[in-house]
Amino acid sequence: MSEISPAALRGAVDLSSLRHRPSAPAGGSATAPAGSPVADVVVDATDENFGQVLELSRTVPVVVDLWAEWCGPCKQLSPIIEKVTRELGGRVLLAKVDVDANPQLAQSFRAQSIPMVVALIAGQPVPMFTGAVPEQQVREVFAQLLQVAAQNGVSGSLPVGEGEAAEAAAPAEPELPPLHAEAFAAIERGDYRAAITAYEKALAENPRDEDAIAGLGQVRLLDRVQGLDLQAARAAAAAAPQDVQAQFDVADLDLAGGHVDDAFGRLLDLFAQLPSDQRTPVRERLVELFGLIGAGDPRVIAARNRLSSLLF
Repeated sequence: MSEISPAALRGAVDLSSLRHRPSAPAGGSATAPAGSPVADVVVDATDENFGQVLELSRTVPVVVDLWAEWCGPCKQLSPIIEKVTRELGGRVLLAKVDVDANPQLAQSFRAQSIPMVVALIAGQPVPMFTGAVPEQQVREVFAQLLQVAAQNGVSGSLPVGEGEAAEAAAPAEPELPPLHAEAFAAIERGDYRAAITAYEKALAENPRDEDAIAGLGQVRLLDRVQGLDLQAARAAAAAAPQDVQAQFDVADLDLAGGHVDDAFGRLLDLFAQLPSDQRTPVRERLVELFGLIGAGDPRVIAARNRLSSLLF
């Protein structure tokens, strides 16, 4: 993120319809009113309570994390953002937005690709980043955000309430298994190949390690899309409709960006076009991507049904 300003997303983001929404009732509110203690500096923001989040952005910068349960890169990025937010002790509020459950917010932020992270300074949107990024980059972006906020007169701090204090005093979570910890450390520094190796070692020790299976699929996707240019990849795929790798690249980019149906549709169309003796890699890639989204997801169920009809 370089040379950002609160006007950077004007015209791209329309929050006007959310500014005057009443606060949600207790139990569903984003936080307490400005000036009173907050239960947590990480909150769930919704279509109903976002007006309150906007108001708090006049006191502290608010980081908005747009995510979805099916989004693999979101699961890599969100814990890092939460960790950095908590370390700042009330100088930043993190508002998490499930785009599937809050379509108005997703539309207002024009979230065509997730994870998408945007900040609010005095009600004005500020771009941060799209896609999973390593922890060091997150820290650098947060540091710059605080500087920009101070330059625009937003340099307050939210008084932390008992909930946050209790969390800080709570016992530490159980340590990750060594190979899982090794994989997470590699992901945080952006070394996806090392993370893949760690997860593969974990699976060699325990082939039924579901966390390692899920982590391996996610980090393989991150590794494949790293360095890919979307426009170039789309051009290559359009020029060679039966080039398996070219279609894989675009499908990976679509999935990483949250365009699940587009990714599945592209690979299913490719599977249908290829001779039977060339279909195996495509079927295997589809099965891998199904695992990233989840067997119970309606998009996976529909894609599996179409795949079965093409097989038989």
